[in-house]
Amino acid sequence: MNDIRRTVLWVIFTLSLVLLWDQWQVSNGNKATFFPTPQPAATAKAPAGASSVPASTVPAATATSTAAAVPGATPSAAPAPAAASEKITVNTDVMSVTFNTEGGSVVRTEFLKHRSDDKQSNVVLLDNVPGHTYLAHSGLIGGDFPNHTTVMTFSGERQLKDGANELTVKFESPEKGGVKLVKTYTLKRGHYDMAVRNEVINTGTTPQAPQLYLQIVRGAATSGGSFITNPTGTFTGPAVYTDVKKFQKIEFSDIEKNKADFQKESTSGFIAMVQHYFTSAWVLPDGVKREHRVRKETGELYSVAMVTPVNVAPGATQAINATFFAGPQEEKVLEGVAPGLDLVKDYGIFTIISKPLYWLLDKLHGFIGNWGWSIMALVLIIKIAFYWLQAKGYESMAKMKAVNPKVMAMRERYKDNPQQMQQEMMKIYREEKVNPMGGCLPIMVQIPVFIALYWVLLSSVEMRGAPWILWIKDLSTPDPFFILPVVMTLTTLLQTALNPVPPDPLQAKMMWLMPLAFSVMFFFFPAGLVLYWITNNVLSIAQQWLINVRMGVPPEFNLPKFK
Repeated sequence: MNDIRRTVLWVIFTLSLVLLWDQWQVSNGNKATFFPTPQPAATAKAPAGASSVPASTVPAATATSTAAAVPGATPSAAPAPAAASEKITVNTDVMSVTFNTEGGSVVRTEFLKHRSDDKQSNVVLLDNVPGHTYLAHSGLIGGDFPNHTTVMTFSGERQLKDGANELTVKFESPEKGGVKLVKTYTLKRGHYDMAVRNEVINTGTTPQAPQLYLQIVRGAATSGGSFITNPTGTFTGPAVYTDVKKFQKIEFSDIEKNKADFQKESTSGFIAMVQHYFTSAWVLPDGVKREHRVRKETGELYSVAMVTPVNVAPGATQAINATFFAGPQEEKVLEGVAPGLDLVKDYGIFTIISKPLYWLLDKLHGFIGNWGWSIMALVLIIKIAFYWLQAKGYESMAKMKAVNPKVMAMRERYKDNPQQMQQEMMKIYREEKVNPMGGCLPIMVQIPVFIALYWVLLSSVEMRGAPWILWIKDLSTPDPFFILPVVMTLTTLLQTALNPVPPDPLQAKMMWLMPLAFSVMFFFFPAGLVLYWITNNVLSIAQQWLINVRMGVPPEFNLPKFK
């Protein structure tokens, strides 16, 4: 019975190690070792009844959609000669945005205040180069109307002027099918979101009822972060948010197998493409009816779209306002763009705990001014908050350590009689008032909090390029000299040495081997995460030492004895 508590903790520890190893394998492009999932095939057959369409077109509503439901899918008509398109680059103080006059689409976004992993250039999110396809389209479907393949006329500014707070660019399509489409983008100083006004002009003599689509197309192979920057494989893929079902993540593999589960219709929310640290999203105002669609495009491309109906009388104009966001996952910024958009910052199942932890971390940073010291201060506050609860666990361990000599002697006497050994062990526990499970509950209660903090540090874009001290120039990348991982390993071994020696020789060996194996992985982890673990280890050692002294159990180092 005295091994039960320790066994439970080792099971939790081992399972965590297995999960981390699995995600490491996946992040490096290999199949998961223990929990493999089917990988999407390189290509997919078109759904039954759907016409073959060019890549990067708005997804069909159903598997039986007709060719007229998607732009460019008009096989019966000979294509008209294409007009020459032009790329227009617009600069603000925080980003450089490239539009294509073909459809007035956003084809490149460069963030001027965020450096790439190699520090040689700025972060580029949307782009269309070999190995990296990520685009934002919009247009009209439901007839031969202007769409994202229609070449448009550009007008507007290309540079945010000194003293100006915004600039506008406009793309106007030629008349097509009795309809013209005018897109006006408004970019603001200090903002990553753009106001997009879509004006549908009926130039004919009959009512028109097209549908406006807002779409994001992305390659599944487009990097969402290496193992170094994203060691646990945070979510990458499309997402849909509605007031009813809230934030719904959609796996690329589910789209491939036509098993994507999300709310298809709504009058609120947004669509997004999510990856580590950065995101893009289309937002429509609340009250505007929209249909959500996802689709596997040609090759390795996937799309997520919103489609909303438009009804325009002859000679009239109907305007639909939208917002396009492409930028870093800064919570306060995301919250200001649209309700629920901050959920693209992937905290997983611990969001309810992670969000207040991030809020506190952000407040500490506002006071301290350094993310490294803020991490340490936050861990200290958490340890203080859980001090008395954790003290109960350490008191139980101290009692176990005090009676350990008796238990070891008893086990030696009754090593050939397991039943008698268990009876004598329970007798010792009753006499000494020791509960073998006494240390489990306090530790179990704290586990979700520290896992939530782990996800806060892993997901916060603020850590990118944030220095701590001396050689730590970026808390989101590994320690270049491996000093922090070595310190973390030493503190882990020191903490292990302070624990009671398990009576079982095999468990005694595992008590040393498992932390050592786990520590090796921290050599690849971002420095901010390692700093968090070191701070937690040091504070735990200090607390355990203090409680042992108070309990009259002098601290001693139980070194391994391998034979």
